[in-house]
Amino acid sequence: MPGPLDGVLIVDLSRVVAGPQATMALADLGARVIKVEQPGTGDETRGWGPPFAGDDGVSTYYLSINRNKESITLDLKSDEGRRTLERLVRHADVLAENFRTGVLDRLGFPVERLHELNPRLIVLSITGFGHDGPEGGRPGYDAIMQGEAGIMSVTGPPGTPSKVGLSIADILAAGNATSGVLAALYERTRTGRGAVVRTSLLASVVGAHMYQGTRWTVAGEVPESVGNDHPTIAPYGTFRCKDGQIQIGVANQNLWRRFAPLVGLDAEDPRYATIPDRSANRAELTADIERVLAGDTREAWLERLNAAGVPAGSIRSIDEVYTWEQTRSQGLVIEVDHPTLGRIELPGPPLRFDGAEPRAHTAPPLLGEHTDAVLAWLDEMDEMDADEANEANDA
Repeated sequence: MPGPLDGVLIVDLSRVVAGPQATMALADLGARVIKVEQPGTGDETRGWGPPFAGDDGVSTYYLSINRNKESITLDLKSDEGRRTLERLVRHADVLAENFRTGVLDRLGFPVERLHELNPRLIVLSITGFGHDGPEGGRPGYDAIMQGEAGIMSVTGPPGTPSKVGLSIADILAAGNATSGVLAALYERTRTGRGAVVRTSLLASVVGAHMYQGTRWTVAGEVPESVGNDHPTIAPYGTFRCKDGQIQIGVANQNLWRRFAPLVGLDAEDPRYATIPDRSANRAELTADIERVLAGDTREAWLERLNAAGVPAGSIRSIDEVYTWEQTRSQGLVIEVDHPTLGRIELPGPPLRFDGAEPRAHTAPPLLGEHTDAVLAWLDEMDEMDADEANEANDA
């Protein structure tokens, strides 16, 4: 089934995570994504591992962010490669890149040149620290940005800056990039003109600071890490039961009144009566709760909490998440036919549209797998353009 972006062509010069994650999201929505890669090596993530899969050593990292794309190889430092990119740009709706600031200019494709080739083109540019400013040219991988942009300072046990176990800065940037492209495509329906969409890992992390940011900007407090607890709400975090740990989130007074009797507490106890009271007496409250939770298993407590409408959950390992029926029921595991690995499962797209049949997905491409097909398609498109120009001249 075609998606809502059916007919949109994206030329993807990006690599590693933020750009490919964004273009994969757009491909999931139906866009055609042509991934342009360096001959011989391709996207760096093709070499990131272990683990690798199959006899050819396919990177599982690369597989995670490149479904539903075509791959061609172009040497953008060669005349032939640049000419082919020009041809692609003329037919594209979006060009995505996450080079360091100035690289695309040095290759001969500044924004002005791109819009000369195609005035309707939307240019998506993702950088580490922003495209300008005193440190705009710095390279910025996810781990670097988790430290620079404050994530590590509010993550992990107290006094132990810790990074998130996912490429969260990249993923946030990809989400912002995707929404920016969608907005620019919509704007183009009114103006007929392309646009430049810029985001960065820095901007995306700072934009996600939420209450941790306003704790400083408004209240003048410097947030610190508090482990698995919520910094301002209690009880909200990880709690020990007889046979392990569960998560409990009591985020408002109604939930507190449901939760307190389950663990033998008086909801009106002045130590715990309000959210500020509970936060101020967090250690004592946690001890009181865990004293009761220790009398039964995780499964038993989750049943009680869920029956009472109190948000609570298990702490699942990654393998447990992918074998969980709820995960699979949401289309979050898909199957694709890979050219060398055969039938494999991948994490699926997070969006669904009521009334639409689930789309058929394609495997992340081999390096240069579609070069000949894309070049042949360009020849056809150029020939059609030439015929249309001749007809217009004859008229």
